[in-house]
Formats: sequence, structure tokens, C-alpha cells
Amino acid sequence: MNEQLANNIAELLQRVSRSAQKSQYGNRDILLVAASKTRSAEDIRAAHACGLRDFGESYLQEALQKIGELQDLPLVWHFIGPIQSNKTAAIAEHFDWVHSIDRAKIARRLSEQRPAGLPPLNVCLQVNISGEESKSGVTLAELPPLARAVLELPRLKLRGLMAIPAATSDAAQQRETFGQMRSTLAELSSLTPDLDTLSMGMSNDMEVAIMEGATIVRVGTGIFGPRDR
Repeated sequence: MNEQLANNIAELLQRVSRSAQKSQYGNRDILLVAASKTRSAEDIRAAHACGLRDFGESYLQEALQKIGELQDLPLVWHFIGPIQSNKTAAIAEHFDWVHSIDRAKIARRLSEQRPAGLPPLNVCLQVNISGEESKSGVTLAELPPLARAVLELPRLKLRGLMAIPAATSDAAQQRETFGQMRSTLAELSSLTPDLDTLSMGMSNDMEVAIMEGATIVRVGTGIFGPRDR
């Protein structure tokens, strides 16, 4: 698997670089987060050996086990799944980023439970940009008050926005949706000049996301292959 993994990662990084060069937003650095839910600690160790450092997890108990097994590696852990109130303490303690904040209550708990010895937790607000009932995230109308609430929390650092748009193969529709996220971040920047992150784009649409201003793409299948579950 390691040779295939190395090839997958090299190809992905080339795709990311090409898309950034073509983007009107310049040849900027794009962070590739490996979506590693359901993948083993051994898979993550192998991906790190191929040059990856950032890994995204959605299932807390599974993630905590892997974080413990991989303490010897200088990894950056991103929580990218829905957050339940009873999971905030462990997330606040063990993760470097949280991409999926969609409630002020969750944000407050993360801030209160972030250990004092750690830097503020980097967070993104999740926007349900396609209005899908099955997905988490705030509406565009709900976004500004949530952002104001998060900016008041001392142990969180608001970095930007995250979205998982409705799946489509229509490139024009992808660009429209991702472009709306970019415009939304620009509008939200009136609240604080420090917003620098658009976490959007996965294996099947990351080129379009980068063309529309993504700074983080979250890729699982394109790195590790199809999931077993």
C-alpha cells in the first residue's frame, strides 16, 4: 500500500499546486488535510512518511485512540465532524483545529475546556451552504451572530469558514457554490481582519474549490482509496 499511497499523495499535491497556479487568487499555499476517519494508525503513519502532517477525524473515540498511538509524530489534528456537547472536552484537549462549529453553545464549551497550557484552538464555522437538511451548519443569516459570539471567546481563534456543498458533477454549480463561500468570508471579514481560511473541497471537487479561493482541502478517498465502511 505504501507505494500506492506515495503515488496518490504526490499526484494530489501536483493537482493542488496546478489548481493554485491557475486560480485568480494566486499561487498560494493550500493545506491538504488527509481525511483519515476509519483509517488505521498505520495508514496515518505511512501517509506522514509520504510528507503529510495534517489529518482530519470525525469520530472522536476512534480519533483519540489513533492520537494516542501516534504521539511520537509531529501531527496536526483537525476535527471535521459534527460535535456533540458531551464530546467537547476531549476535542478541546486533543485537537489543533475544529472545522465544524455551528452552535454558540459548542463554541463556549470548547473555549472553556481548552487547556490553559495549549494555544487557542483554531476554529472554522460550518456553513450549510446548500441548505441540505441532512447536513450540519448554519445558514448565511445565522452566520454573523455566531461569528460575533465566537470572537468573544478567549480560548478560540476564529480562522474562517467550512462547507460541504451538495454533491454535483456540474462544474458551474460547484463554482457558484464555492464562490458564494468566498464572498461570504469576505463579508464576514468586516468583523475581524484575521479571517484567512476557507476549508472546502474534497476528492471530487477540490480543483474547483481551489479556483474559488479554498485554503484547505480535505481529501480521504483520493489519498487512501475507498473506505471499507
